[in-house]
Amino acid sequence: MSDPGLSRRAVLGGAVLGAGAMLAAPAGAQESGGTNAADGGAPKLSDPRTRYTSDPFPEQKQPWPGLQSQMTPVPDCGETSYRGSGRLDGRRALITGGDSGIGRAAAIAFAREGADVAINYHPDEEPDAQDVAKLIRDAGRKAVLLPADIRTLEACESVVAQAIAELGGLDLLVNNAAYQQSRQDILEISDEQFVRTYETNVFHTFRFSKAAIPSLPPGGVIINTVSVNSYDPGEELIDYASTKAAILNLTKGMAKQLAKKGIRVNAVAPGPVWTPLQVAGGQIEGTMGEFGQDTPLGRAGQPAELASLYVALAEDGTSFSTGTAVGAHGGEGNP
Repeated sequence: MSDPGLSRRAVLGGAVLGAGAMLAAPAGAQESGGTNAADGGAPKLSDPRTRYTSDPFPEQKQPWPGLQSQMTPVPDCGETSYRGSGRLDGRRALITGGDSGIGRAAAIAFAREGADVAINYHPDEEPDAQDVAKLIRDAGRKAVLLPADIRTLEACESVVAQAIAELGGLDLLVNNAAYQQSRQDILEISDEQFVRTYETNVFHTFRFSKAAIPSLPPGGVIINTVSVNSYDPGEELIDYASTKAAILNLTKGMAKQLAKKGIRVNAVAPGPVWTPLQVAGGQIEGTMGEFGQDTPLGRAGQPAELASLYVALAEDGTSFSTGTAVGAHGGEGNP
């Protein structure tokens, strides 16, 4: 999963592509970073308008929850581009929806920054999860795979307990998994869909946090994935958008309370980002080509572009940042 958001998804010095990434080319990333010797060592910058493809995405649909490896184009989660520098050495992280999309990008970045990583994902996403596990291990870190449908209290508590046991502790939790289905009319939203959206998005964030907090040391961090929909709900996403608003409020409230324990709580608020959420019911049929086209940058974002935000909020250097949300929306939305 990943921010369904609008769910989900070298190694120091060299990258190894996961099997899914090898099935199709990632979404048109251009080289960036480093220096240009011909320009006297000036930094080599990328134009954000053209760093990734701005071509309309082809119409496509997968049964929920969808597999990143079967998307066209395959999302870029930093498999070949993210370089670590030890910013999370020795950390132990649990990421929900860590098999694909935004969660996958965070998992890759955390591992390459020196963290051991446990990922939770829906059992149907096992192929994508195996890809991520290989990337984490190729970075020299421990990978723990925890498949589970997290709509129940028992499942949430079990996943957290397993992560703590297998990682030998926990100091970093990313609540990222989500469920999203677009509907043009509120009368089309079934009670089952409404309940499932809240169970997956809001309840899991509350339950995972509550289960993890007793094990989080001072300096521990919780990062929740919210959305531009937290502030500006899309008319076809009213159930999903309301869950993201609830998670933003929960983030701010928990931050105030957990400050007394030395635990920071923050959020990342993506705009339109190319993840399996979009092809598994997240977009109205026939509108896939419009996804992300109306941003000021003229394109949708890629999960890789959010990875550094999760790393920054997780590392010790941002120790005075809690109760905040960082946006990544291509020029529109709040914050």
